[in-house]
Amino acid sequence: MTIFPSSSQEIPAVGEVPRHIAIIMDGNGRWAKKRFMPRVAGHKRGVETVREIIKACIERGVGYLTLFAFSSENWRRPQEEVTFLMQLFLRALEEEVSKLHENKIRFRVIGDLSRFDPQIVGLIRKGESLTAKNTALTLTIAANYGGRWDILQAVERMLANHPGQQSGFSEEDLAAHLALNFGPEPDLFIRTGGEQRISNFMLWQLAYTELYFTDTLWPEFDTAALDVAIGSYRRRERRFGRTSEQLQTPVSPSRPEVECLSPAKQENA
Repeated sequence: MTIFPSSSQEIPAVGEVPRHIAIIMDGNGRWAKKRFMPRVAGHKRGVETVREIIKACIERGVGYLTLFAFSSENWRRPQEEVTFLMQLFLRALEEEVSKLHENKIRFRVIGDLSRFDPQIVGLIRKGESLTAKNTALTLTIAANYGGRWDILQAVERMLANHPGQQSGFSEEDLAAHLALNFGPEPDLFIRTGGEQRISNFMLWQLAYTELYFTDTLWPEFDTAALDVAIGSYRRRERRFGRTSEQLQTPVSPSRPEVECLSPAKQENA
């Protein structure tokens, strides 16, 4: 398994295109309410947006896309809505995974799957196995996921793998057991729907991620909106603890920073 360094331990390569984008897809219910439709209609429309954003990420050279589909706190929602979301998830697994595979997309799910119906868990595992060798994009769905849960389960697994050891652990020791240990930390975090908080999403991994909030509701978040978010990312100065002056200093040949080229630059390279 590839080991991805922590941004608090090493300075990652920075390019014009985020290598990893993480999104909280907020606003489905409000989108439907504005149109005098039931909240579930917003969730159905949100699936169409997911398809569009996946395609756009591949076209722009994004390697990893993580979507917060259902948090560990979402069980508090009305039972009718939770039931519909589970049915929607099941239907998406049945209908979409094969399409992901056709497009060379790797499919992963992170979160506590113990509360899901065995049929859903079985389809998740089948989809992960089917797409395991795909490389066009790694699409990760966070379902019944919480950042605090993630850290706690990682601590438990780390301790179980080091019986008798009570201290002296490193960040790398813990990070190896996080749910998203198969990918790099997100470069860009996007939350749609107007709220400006991370809502218990990837608390460990977002330490040095650039945050972007938009009032656009998820069903209306299209390719153009994604480009605006990426444009905002490109204008950020990613210092990782350094000063602005240090960013102007040439990188040592022994520790080169490899630029992630945008599709336009790749064509001219």
